Amino acid sequence: MTGSHPPSAFHLHLISDATGETLLTMAKAAAVQYPQVRAIEHVHPLVRTDKQLERVLDEVAQAPGIVLYTVVKKTMIREIERRCRLLKVPCLHVLQPIMKVFESYLGAPQTPVVAGQHTLDADYFRRIEALNFAMAHDDGQLPQDLSMADIILVGISRTSKTPTSIYLAQRGFKTSNLPLVPGIELPPALTEPHTAFVVGLVASADRIAEIRRNRVQLLGDRSLGDYVDRGQIANEIQYSRWLCAQHGWPLIDVTRRSIEETAATIIRLLHDRHVRVGPLQEPPGGDREGSGSGDV
Repeated sequence: MTGSHPPSAFHLHLISDATGETLLTMAKAAAVQYPQVRAIEHVHPLVRTDKQLERVLDEVAQAPGIVLYTVVKKTMIREIERRCRLLKVPCLHVLQPIMKVFESYLGAPQTPVVAGQHTLDADYFRRIEALNFAMAHDDGQLPQDLSMADIILVGISRTSKTPTSIYLAQRGFKTSNLPLVPGIELPPALTEPHTAFVVGLVASADRIAEIRRNRVQLLGDRSLGDYVDRGQIANEIQYSRWLCAQHGWPLIDVTRRSIEETAATIIRLLHDRHVRVGPLQEPPGGDREGSGSGDV
């Protein structure tokens, strides 16, 4: 749809022979660049037969819009493109430009595999194992052998430790998280020799106070005055900064970071640490050679 004024909304059809997660991620990355226009998503997963495709294309005809797809069956690709031409709507095989680059560089043609990105390989089972680990070691439930964990997140309440742990687990990293509370000593195992990578999370006092107030209102608990007191929160933040500096743990300010951005920073720090000291040569209690005294 073209014109001097963009539409307020548009239909976005995502056709996949797998779960559609790849398409969703790529579509959201593009759609977010147009915040003034709302994308009405129509996700069509597991489209693997001509009959299934026909039903999907009928839906496209009823609500015309942009069509993105990742199917690999050539006859289905031709049919999608044919119908989209008739409907005069744009369509794109989102993986095709990427595959052309691979083919050009590698000098070998691709071998189409339906839902190939979801093959049950070792990496898939590693992610599942990491997710189970993160759920079992959430909120202070540390493993007896901390070397079982790849990453340990520490921070005061409401610094996004749990969602960050889950996201890292989805990337295949076994992640534990531990709340920091002034006056409560750390588990001795955390400061003894282990190979886990310890990272501190912190946020601004205003941000934490806002999240905690929403939490208290949601729970209907009015007896948690210190929990939402900005002065008390500032003391907790100071304590967590001191603690991370004492142990040489990198500290990440998550105030203006999304979960994905925080996780990406942690993965980069972990990679840098492996390059520097090796994956199995961690000093006691975490990375003492990192930038633990300041925010990352």
